[in-house]
Amino acid sequence: MIITVMLLLSVGMTYFGVTWYSAYLEQGITEGLPARALAAYHDLDKGVLPDQGSLKLLLDHLNLLQEPTDFKVQMSILVCGLLSALVCAVIGIFLARRIAGPLADLTSAAAGLKSGDFSVSVAASNHSAREVSSLVDTFNALATSLDSMEKRLRFNNMAVAHELRTPLTILQGSLQGMLDGVFPMDRKIISDLLLQVEGLGRIVEDLRTLSLAIGQKLVMERQWINVSQVVEAVLTSAKPMLGASKLELETGLQSAFISADSPRIRQAVLALLENACRYAADGNWLRCETETLPDESVVIRFLDRGPGFPHGLDAVATNPFWRGDPSRSRATGGTGLGLSVVQAIALAHGGSLEFANREGGGAMVAIHLRPE
Repeated sequence: MIITVMLLLSVGMTYFGVTWYSAYLEQGITEGLPARALAAYHDLDKGVLPDQGSLKLLLDHLNLLQEPTDFKVQMSILVCGLLSALVCAVIGIFLARRIAGPLADLTSAAAGLKSGDFSVSVAASNHSAREVSSLVDTFNALATSLDSMEKRLRFNNMAVAHELRTPLTILQGSLQGMLDGVFPMDRKIISDLLLQVEGLGRIVEDLRTLSLAIGQKLVMERQWINVSQVVEAVLTSAKPMLGASKLELETGLQSAFISADSPRIRQAVLALLENACRYAADGNWLRCETETLPDESVVIRFLDRGPGFPHGLDAVATNPFWRGDPSRSRATGGTGLGLSVVQAIALAHGGSLEFANREGGGAMVAIHLRPE
């Protein structure tokens, strides 16, 4: 659009400049004509044919002035064209600086990103072109996203190291004690060490699940299933765990058919049951529901009477290794990955994870699954 406007401006300036100069030359020529030739000129202008002598005198004077006048007109075209090109060049330089200024800042900020400084940003100018402003906003959003990912990566690395340190220390110390003869090699110690190994296995599997979710390869095989039957099977197998936590289970399982990955659904339900046993055991009550919503999506809902979620609910599922009570979670052996894994499974099924505090106490966690 700018190029078109500048071309039209250049042609328009040249046209009006040449037109004005032609009128000026015409006025000068008519003022220099003899009286009879001038009268013949005016007669022709009015549509009246002058006498032959006057007409011949006018043509003779015009023939004498034709060559210098043509040269002046040609020069006026050249001068007006150069002036219009100069004006358009000034406008082009102004626009180029408006565009090149933010682009230079973007280049410098991109060099900062390349060196690993994800905190860089480019200040947006109100005078920048719309496309440049959009590019600056996109770049700043990218830098903010990279900075957030880098901080999360650092936190996750520290959290993984922290989670693995304790069981590895126990394993190393116990095995070294057995080799040195300090600890007897009996079944009780080996059973305790096996529990530590199982804990490490759960951490590794949860991390693998999150990695698959990032690569959008989490749900591998979908099939038509009744979600209520899948959930009921998990609840049946988890009765000893629920009994140990003194949780009274109440169910409201309605038939809900959907195309989903059955093993992943079981994994998500089991993760929610483990969280309930760790954090909602004080309420002594847990209800599980399944139903089909009007939009044909399926929801798996857990309700409890525990302490509920603390303030800052956004951190519960978005931050892996999140804990509401770090000391208590450490005592119960949780890694904080549970809800992150459940959310990844829900997203892989085109759904979402919903969680909220219930009125009167307790928490509600719901997995929404959407059809393909």
